[in-house]
Amino acid sequence: MKALLLENIHPRAVEVLEQRGIEVDLRPGSLSEVELVQALEGVSLLGIRSNTKVTRAVLDAADDLVAIGCFCIGTNQVDLVAASEKGVGVFNAPYSNTRSVVELVIGEIIALARRLPEKIQRMHDGIWDKSARGSHEVRGRVLGIVGYGNIGTQLSNLAEAMGLRVVFYDTADRPAHGNAQRMDSLDDLLAVADVVSLHIDGRPGNVGLFGAEQFSKMKPRSLFVNASRGMVVDDVALRDHLLSGHIAGAALDVFPVEPKAQGDEFESVLRGLDNVILTPHVGGSTQEAQEEIGWFVAGKLVGFVSEGSTTLSVNLPQVQPPPHDGPRIGILHHNVPGVLAGFNTLLAAEGDNITRQQLATAGALGYVVTDATNDLSAESLEQLRASEHTLWVRTW
Repeated sequence: MKALLLENIHPRAVEVLEQRGIEVDLRPGSLSEVELVQALEGVSLLGIRSNTKVTRAVLDAADDLVAIGCFCIGTNQVDLVAASEKGVGVFNAPYSNTRSVVELVIGEIIALARRLPEKIQRMHDGIWDKSARGSHEVRGRVLGIVGYGNIGTQLSNLAEAMGLRVVFYDTADRPAHGNAQRMDSLDDLLAVADVVSLHIDGRPGNVGLFGAEQFSKMKPRSLFVNASRGMVVDDVALRDHLLSGHIAGAALDVFPVEPKAQGDEFESVLRGLDNVILTPHVGGSTQEAQEEIGWFVAGKLVGFVSEGSTTLSVNLPQVQPPPHDGPRIGILHHNVPGVLAGFNTLLAAEGDNITRQQLATAGALGYVVTDATNDLSAESLEQLRASEHTLWVRTW
């Protein structure tokens, strides 16, 4: 089995895969659609970060592809509908870089409140500007967190420990941590927050979520941070509010359009503004986070191909089978009534004895992992694969 890892994925991932006898092709950059189609010939496992786009055309051409590992939080760079239709499992790292992102955001909030970007630049320009003008402590300020998932909640905990008062808004029903206060609407949060920090996902409905209307509702001289997705924010509207002085400072780690490769020119309407921190999508780019992500996602890929586990897959029904010491078969199938009963009747007719079975369904798909006393007969496997409801059958 062969794996292709792109975009400087941490060597820890290579170790995990090679320990299981998987051949690894490690490459530093992302690939275009055409390049990716060519590179995937004979490849079973693909590892990417955020710059490589796995389109339907790529998936249609990748006949050998079994699974995709997104060595990051987001999976919007993969056509998940097409991957599901092809039976290709997609895995990510929803927790591994949480601490790194939160630490960056905390540092940026302090830097903006103290106007450090401006102070630093003046020092490099040879200007000694020892002044407290516009510089504030963060203690006692109100932090408004938009999106209260893994990152939002950990940010809430650390911010409160530093003396900030936390309010949050999320469309999902999330429990409040510590003394954080849930707000009924985004407008309610914007009306009270001294700092607004975005931590929402990249689903299509969030495109342009934060624009001129939302900036105008923020408190005068408040701060803005986006370490979530670039397409969520209207950067032109943000620039207007920074230039007017309504927004006192901003920090952005993500952008609507980002360079494809290391060293490429970065273009943004926010370049050159005082008290604006621009970082090149490095929220999760610490050695600790990247090593953890490499271990975590590679482990999910190995579990999928070696024992049929779909735990934390973002597109396939989730089954976490126990370790097995005998024959095992996994069947990904259409989620229609009676399919599992039909499979089991077929196995019984061929004299195959089932010892353990786990089933999960999600949307149009069902996935069942079956352990048996002995290897399934060739006749059973042939009939299972021939079923009109079967996407694939794999044995271990």
